[in-house]
Amino acid sequence: MEVEKTNLILAADNSASIKHLDQADTLKNLIHEIENNDRLQERFNISRLSFGRDFQLNDSLNFNDTQTDINKVLSKTKELFRNNKSAILLLTDGNQTLGRDFRYFKSSSNQRVIPVVLGDTTTYSDIEISQLNVNRYTFLDNQFPVEVIINYKGEEPVSSRFEIRSGESVIYKKDINLDPLNTSQIIETTLPASSLGVLTYDAEVLPLDSEKNKENNRRKFAVEVIDERTRVLLLTDISHPDLGSIKKSVESNRQRQLDIKFPADDFVLQDYQLVILYQPTTVFNEVFEELKLENINSFIITGTKTDWRFLNSNQDLFKKDFTTQTQEIQAVKNPDFTNFQFDDIGFNDFPPLRDLFGEIEAKGLNPVLNQKIENVETAQPLLAITESDGTKTGVLFGEGIWQWRAQAWRDSDSFESFDDFLGKIIQNLASQQKRERLSLDYESFYYGNEQIQFRARFFDENYTFDPRASLTMSIENSDTDNSFEAGFVLKDNSYVLNLENLPEGKYDFIFREENTGFTKTGSFTNIASDVELQFSSANLEKLQFLAKNNQEEIYYGDNYEHLISRLLEDENFTPVQKSHEKSVPLVNWYYLLFLLVALLAAEWFFRKYRGLI
Repeated sequence: MEVEKTNLILAADNSASIKHLDQADTLKNLIHEIENNDRLQERFNISRLSFGRDFQLNDSLNFNDTQTDINKVLSKTKELFRNNKSAILLLTDGNQTLGRDFRYFKSSSNQRVIPVVLGDTTTYSDIEISQLNVNRYTFLDNQFPVEVIINYKGEEPVSSRFEIRSGESVIYKKDINLDPLNTSQIIETTLPASSLGVLTYDAEVLPLDSEKNKENNRRKFAVEVIDERTRVLLLTDISHPDLGSIKKSVESNRQRQLDIKFPADDFVLQDYQLVILYQPTTVFNEVFEELKLENINSFIITGTKTDWRFLNSNQDLFKKDFTTQTQEIQAVKNPDFTNFQFDDIGFNDFPPLRDLFGEIEAKGLNPVLNQKIENVETAQPLLAITESDGTKTGVLFGEGIWQWRAQAWRDSDSFESFDDFLGKIIQNLASQQKRERLSLDYESFYYGNEQIQFRARFFDENYTFDPRASLTMSIENSDTDNSFEAGFVLKDNSYVLNLENLPEGKYDFIFREENTGFTKTGSFTNIASDVELQFSSANLEKLQFLAKNNQEEIYYGDNYEHLISRLLEDENFTPVQKSHEKSVPLVNWYYLLFLLVALLAAEWFFRKYRGLI
């Protein structure tokens, strides 16, 4: 006999908003009462995990996480315990700052999601900057747009003023008036980009006299001012939805301009940092010759209208043994690609691209994405880049990338994830920077709630990745002169350094490879952004919606007796006794079989001896 218990998973919110709402002790006490209840221990297999930006299978709580992704912990827990009967106690204030809306999460049939509210559920009068939109880059001597959304919760009309400051100077201000019927106001303005580098600003809506939480009245933001624009030329001999999608995606970054032309049009290739060749045919012959002659970077996109005989004979990077039959190709991220960082934006779920059927013979291509054909992952490249003699080339083996951008919108109501991915491909291919033995990938500024990550690579004299390098970074806060050193760790054919809990300020660094003495210098800015401190109460409405969507009721952290009573009395969580019967063929009972054969043999000899046979 075996007793099978239900899993009781305590999913504890480890974000800074729990401490900000004075719920740290309440949460720890709730966990203590559940884990030390003898009757619950007899009834459940109790385990604990914590979550913030990510989720961790441990019992450590420090309430320092700067982001909260509730949907991620629900989805991961659902997958982790998919084969077991489980009760998931979601111990949280319901204030999510990252990821998909958790209200619409649906548990599986053998699992129960039980929301437990932490924090004050009272609604207070509050005026806040709920969203601030600004481009990451702008150009010198241009005006860049800033959009701010201000929301108000309260029962009386209020007046306030919105200001943007640069240092101690107020560079923009506007009076605002809100009331219970007019609860939101959008402010749009432009600011001058008068100097190069990272410019930081403070946005603030002046708080009300009765306001409880004033942290959400302020936002810091930054913009990097640059003085150069990347020009990209897209050459095509056909019309296709890909063309408009690529143009919109590339130009979503205002520092890039993309022109679409036919090969017969007038243009000067030298005016562009990158030339995209869309489904080339014989009319591209002169273009290919000039690209080789001038060593201009290019990006080839193939498809069902590509003249593969022409393409095979006009470049040496790849060949395709093609047929006239078309095939659908899905994408898989190549885990060994480390030239630059990019996120897996859901490539496995993107619609397939189309190209002519055939095997690709690649020479020196570095795959960014590999092909998956009929659900079989292959080593064939789908998207790849390479560099030879200082000239960079990229290739995408398939048409239909417009569907990827559309899928990104369906997944997140935004083109941002796809545009960022394609933007990094364009940025890499358009770069005139020559290959170096020591390379470093990082951002010029980070917000305090973002992960600060440096990714580096080191090559030997033959430009082969060297996993034996010793990479360190000396970092100094130029505002306080505080400094420290940190080492990189080897991960996936690159070296990674993650920094956490850095104070706000500008930092200068020296990056070095200790064995050879190669060094690089640089700087970055860390901008305070305490999104977890912008909440004045628990989000009861969202947690109630989650409970209703999963046919559950809601509980409160300061009334754990009610919750424990439910867990003890619910028949769905009653342990089940199971018996296991094991059938063993008679031939496996060796001793019994031997005895049976011996008895039969003895009887035969006895009968033979008595003459009965």
